[in-house]
Amino acid sequence: MRRVLLFVLPILIIVTLVFMMFGAIQVKSEEAKLLDELARKAKAVAESMELSVKHILENNDSKGAVRQVEKFQKRERLQGCILYDKERKILAITERFSEWKDKDKPYVKEVMDNKIARGGVEKFKENTVYSYVLPIMGDNEDVIGAVELIYDTAYVFMQLTELWKRLSMALVILVLLIVVISVIVQRRIFTEPVERLTEWFTKFQKGEIDAKHPIKEKGELGKLASEVEQVALNIRIARKAASDEATKRILNEDFWTEEKLKDVVRSKLGENSLFVISNREPYIHILDEKTKTPRCVRPASGVVTALDPVLRACGGTWIAHGSGDTDKKFVNSKNKLGVPPGDDRYILKRVWLTKDEEEGYYYGFSNEGLWPLCHNTHTRPVFREADWEQYKKANEKFCQSIIDELPTKKPYVFIQDYHFSILPKMIKDKRPDTTIALFWHIPWPNPEIFSTCPYHKEILEGMLGCDLLGFHVQYHCNNFLDTVNRLLECRVDAEKFSIVRSGRETKVKAFPISVDIVDHGDQSVIIEEKGKISREFDLADKIVGVGVERIDYTKGIAERMYAIDRFLEKNPQYKNKFVFIQLAAPSRTHIKRYHDLMGEIDEVIEKINWKHMDGNWKPIIYLKRHFSPEEIKPFFNIADLCIVSSLHDGMNLVAKEYIAAKTDCCGSLVLSQFTGAARELTDAILINPYAVEEFADSIRMAVEMPLVEKKKRMENMRKIVFENNVFNWAGSIVTDLASLGRS
Repeated sequence: MRRVLLFVLPILIIVTLVFMMFGAIQVKSEEAKLLDELARKAKAVAESMELSVKHILENNDSKGAVRQVEKFQKRERLQGCILYDKERKILAITERFSEWKDKDKPYVKEVMDNKIARGGVEKFKENTVYSYVLPIMGDNEDVIGAVELIYDTAYVFMQLTELWKRLSMALVILVLLIVVISVIVQRRIFTEPVERLTEWFTKFQKGEIDAKHPIKEKGELGKLASEVEQVALNIRIARKAASDEATKRILNEDFWTEEKLKDVVRSKLGENSLFVISNREPYIHILDEKTKTPRCVRPASGVVTALDPVLRACGGTWIAHGSGDTDKKFVNSKNKLGVPPGDDRYILKRVWLTKDEEEGYYYGFSNEGLWPLCHNTHTRPVFREADWEQYKKANEKFCQSIIDELPTKKPYVFIQDYHFSILPKMIKDKRPDTTIALFWHIPWPNPEIFSTCPYHKEILEGMLGCDLLGFHVQYHCNNFLDTVNRLLECRVDAEKFSIVRSGRETKVKAFPISVDIVDHGDQSVIIEEKGKISREFDLADKIVGVGVERIDYTKGIAERMYAIDRFLEKNPQYKNKFVFIQLAAPSRTHIKRYHDLMGEIDEVIEKINWKHMDGNWKPIIYLKRHFSPEEIKPFFNIADLCIVSSLHDGMNLVAKEYIAAKTDCCGSLVLSQFTGAARELTDAILINPYAVEEFADSIRMAVEMPLVEKKKRMENMRKIVFENNVFNWAGSIVTDLASLGRS
């Protein structure tokens, strides 16, 4: 409609101006015509009265004069007559114009002096009248008086008003006709062809490239669609060739790399792109507090750390909540943008949530309900009906967003984490042909714990909408199978690790997530940054420990500080020699438990530093802000040991990131036995974070371990992470997903 207005508006303005101009000319002409007719009528009446008025004036017949003017009193329209003697005094006047005698009338003198009749429009009270004055001549051609006739002109202007109304009505009809015809023409010559072309492009984008395009005409749009058909054919052939080549290369490669993952995606998924859904977006646009300009950052998230290299490798679309305060400025009309910025490797589509939806779905149900429910950290989960409703609403919004993107044939969707437990079933209900995998990045509790959730049935049914359900470790898979077997009516196959419910089968499998160990970053930059860090915090000749986490009660940050405190108490010889750097990113500060936790950690660190402080040295350096992966790597490189003391963790990628960063193999990993990573990284120094004495002794063990043993342990762990890297993780899931899609 806007396009029609832009096209029609100038035409309407021109037509209106021309119409009004000619209308004004016509009205002016009509006005002149009506006044001319009135003048002729007044002249005729005045001349017909000339003899009788002459007789009255010559005989000074005052009664006759009165009778003469009273004749006009009885007429329907506002008319009047005035008789003047030769001195221009009024002899008689029609009663309705009695006030006329008070009017200044210089034109009467002019008429009697010049002996020429005169007519013109005059003002009477609030009205306009027409006055015609005729001089009365005596026998010797002298002026003996005058007669003035007055006619109301209201009917003239009434007729002119009616004429304007008719002209205006004609203009309105003309404008409406122009608009209607323009809309019809615009739809016929532009909108309908573009709609057909858009329909074809939509089908092409979704993979319906075998069907002939719906554009029938031989015009330019038809030619365009035919040309795109040829492009589609070439793309299809190229993809098939790339898929065949990729299959051959896979057979010749043992180690998982970015290139091998690309080949697996091409070989297994073919022309079908991979769609990833997560709450956290891989790139977020925020307003820099110092410069007041938008900047793009990678948020602190294990999901982002694992999946960004995967999407870089295989392309596709990542759908996530747009939570950045300037996110909307960087998307197109479809809420999409290419990422990483400046090196577009895949598409990020942002979904917008209202404040109420974010509060209930994310902070409420997800992080005050499911998060503590699944983590055995003795924090009571909170379930509110209002939060559950917002959780469902947000999942429905993500469902519609992904449905709009899915190709027509064999779509593959990879959903991330506990934020979308009911999303798989929603997608399946609308697109049963979709092959769906859900990876649960946090632990899965036993049936007794999970059954305390009031909505456990809806969550389990939603998750069983998947074809493939992944956890970090086999223990969590076992817990899930037990939970479903206990709480739902279904058939659980313990040998195949599958669940059948309502005729739909869901495979359950462990996929230990990992990192990209090959991505070392720019070593020269890292070395430079290591020097800056060492100078800034006076780390020369110091034993350096590091911890990297979001501030979360599951990460055991406070327990770690107690262990460091005990380590220094038991080993005072390390005072002034040992420094622990804690990098902590604030998280979920809207939730009271997290807000209180930040205050608790601040207090613990302050007490320990005060207790052991010696001159300028303090044992703990606490850096509380968001750090990018590039900023974290120099800290890993400079650290002699890394402590991961999670109280309960699905995997914990910090441990693997530290191993990946230690290219010189000179470092020790102190790792909680309650992490999924502990099942793989058996050469780490495993600890119980609740056992402070044991924890403190493990720190001493890491500090005093001989270099040869450190290197041997680190080499073993690097080999594990190297072989089971993030591309292996993603490739295994894609392979299983593709096999389920073909079955």
